[in-house]
Amino acid sequence: MQDFRDPNQIDYSKLTHIIFSFVHPTKDGQILFTGDHAVNNLRKMVTNAHKHQTKAMLAVGGWFHMNGGESYDYFSAALSNANSQTKLVNELIGVVERENLDGIDIDFEHPRTDADAKNLHQFIKILGDKLHANNKELSIAVHSKIHGQTLTELGYVKYEPAMFQYVDHVNIMAYDGQWDGGYHAENLSPYPFTESIVDYWSTLFDSHKLPKNKLVLGVPFYGQPADSTIKPVSYEAIIENNPKNAVKDTVNMNGTTYYYNGQTMMTRKTELALNHGFGGMMIWELGLDAKGSNSLTNSLYESIAATSIKNYYSLKK
Repeated sequence: MQDFRDPNQIDYSKLTHIIFSFVHPTKDGQILFTGDHAVNNLRKMVTNAHKHQTKAMLAVGGWFHMNGGESYDYFSAALSNANSQTKLVNELIGVVERENLDGIDIDFEHPRTDADAKNLHQFIKILGDKLHANNKELSIAVHSKIHGQTLTELGYVKYEPAMFQYVDHVNIMAYDGQWDGGYHAENLSPYPFTESIVDYWSTLFDSHKLPKNKLVLGVPFYGQPADSTIKPVSYEAIIENNPKNAVKDTVNMNGTTYYYNGQTMMTRKTELALNHGFGGMMIWELGLDAKGSNSLTNSLYESIAATSIKNYYSLKK
């Protein structure tokens, strides 16, 4: 949930976790909220989430930084120095205690050098140990590691796989493939792209003997336009245009074609993830969802339940 959303408009009953996005890292290891409205919304979200036994997390990072440019430069600098790294750990532990949070989500987009990967690994271990000592959780958002056009492994995003032993969940951003190899809106998050992502992360975790139920498959709640001069739209806007769009993956609107994931695709992706041993599904982002029977959150929730029941009975045979 982005920090400008109204926390009272969220249905928490179908969520195990909700992640408030974002606080912004500084190069010296502090964290910045975008304003008082963000702090107030965080507190409302935490209160509402706990009424539904939903865990409330806080994400640090994201793509853009509130002080300008990408967050990468700020995050990379903060993790490259022992003093700033320690300060960032302490800042995050402090906000968890102060705001009654259930944990932290790290969204460093994206480690690009071997030094980045090493520093992130060290940071995750220290932060994870401190959070777990207080019965709190740590998750990390990761790049899909797959090129949206060629469906091959990307080398410019770097992780040390041993790092993942220190986190509870690995939220895979299995979308935004449209920017790979030029602009191709149809590569936002099609099924073959997702298949390659699921196979990559399943193989990685198996080879390093890491539990695959830590893996969480991310899905987009927005449509990407074929005309790159036009802005993306929310899934909610696609449904408002025509409710029948709920089961489709393309729609013609605003003089262009939008590519997105409808309810049928969400069901297919949920089955794919859970049948590979993944622990669940991640949404970007709740505020983009439609209300009522066309809600993608509902589709994911129902698909998880149905797939889990099917797997249970197949195991019993």
